[in-house]
Order: sequence, then C-alpha cells, then structure tokens
Amino acid sequence: MKLSFTVEAAGRPSQVSAEIDTFVIAGWAGRDRAAIDHHIEELAAIGVPRPSAVPLYYRVAQNQLTQAPRIQVVGPHSSGEVETFVFMAGGELYVSLTSDHTDRKLESHSVALSKQLCAKPVGTTAWRFADVAGHWDELVIRSRIVEDGKEIVYQEGALSALRLPGELIAGYTGGGPLPAGCAMSCGTVGAIGGIRPSTSFAMELFDPRSGRTLRHAYAVDVLPEIA
Repeated sequence: MKLSFTVEAAGRPSQVSAEIDTFVIAGWAGRDRAAIDHHIEELAAIGVPRPSAVPLYYRVAQNQLTQAPRIQVVGPHSSGEVETFVFMAGGELYVSLTSDHTDRKLESHSVALSKQLCAKPVGTTAWRFADVAGHWDELVIRSRIVEDGKEIVYQEGALSALRLPGELIAGYTGGGPLPAGCAMSCGTVGAIGGIRPSTSFAMELFDPRSGRTLRHAYAVDVLPEIA
C-alpha cells in the first residue's frame, strides 16, 4: 500500500511516499498501568476479552489503510479513535495521524477481528519525527465528531498519557528500529462521554511549541446490516 504525505519541515513543504506492507496497531499503550487495568475490567464487564499482554500489538492488513476522505462500514456499531501514525521513509521516521476505526459490536467477540473489519483512515500530512521528538509529551491529540448537528470534541489529551513511540517500536521489534515498510499506530486517549458512533470524524495533532497542526477528516457511509 503506497501512502503519500506532504511534510512540513523548516517552513518548506516537501513530498514523501511510503510503501507499507505491514501495519501494526499498538493497543493498551497508556503509561499508567493502574488506569489500563481499570479500563480492562470495565471492558471485560461488557464482554470485551482481556488482552493477553500490555501493550498488545495487533496486525491489520495493509490494504485497510486509506487516505480517502470517506469510508464504508457495515451497520451502525463502529467508531473512530485518533492515534499517531509512525512510518519509515528514506531511512527516516515520520509521524502522521490515523483513526483506528473499530466495529464495537464485534469487539466483544474478538478485538483483533473488530479492528480488521474496518478501514483505517490515514492523514495526508506528516512531520519529521526528529522535529518533535524532544517535546513529544507536549503534543496534543484530539478528535471531533458531529452529534445532534453540532461538532464537538470527542477525544483530547497530551501524548504524555501514552507510551513513547520508541518504546512501542522496541516492544514490537525486540529492540530494533521500525523496519522499512512497517507502520505503527501508537495508542489513543479516552473518549469524552463514552465511545459512540458518528458519521463524521475529524482528528488533529497539535504542537504547542511551533503552533503547527496535522489535520485529517473523513466521513462514514453506513451500509445495511442484513441477516
């Protein structure tokens, strides 16, 4: 899967492409283990299986990645989750955005299958990871949905709540760098007011030091769920 990005560095935009053959979702990626354990118990109470490890690395087919502004899902039970998206291109690590769009009905049966079922929207802009690595914890990740005809903040939090990308990458590779052709999403922050669907999802990553923001949005077409 070839993805293309506009990269802003030193005020000069450039283009970079990445041929992705492996996509990994780093789940349960928070830094606060007590909070993770509490969330695991909450989900277990509604039937979502407990993870076998923390963090846990889910493989999703690379052909589920899309930079299209619209995706299609089956039934009204899916929702987005904004995450940072790291990938290698030309021997350098970059960061963009993705949404771990997930079928919540299937999640109680299999978390891995619920992730695999839905397309994963990816942004079209990126930063060099080296440009933000020194103040990574200050970056703010945020998503918005449309509810009752109004756009509202759905998720918001500093990346200090999540494990560092280098730590997640090392946990997956056994200590090595992210391989060429591999992309990883690096965890999410909680939904404000609970997880719920929306046919519109906007996401952003804000750098308070530079004032720059990565943005991406997509619409969701709901296909009928026929028995």
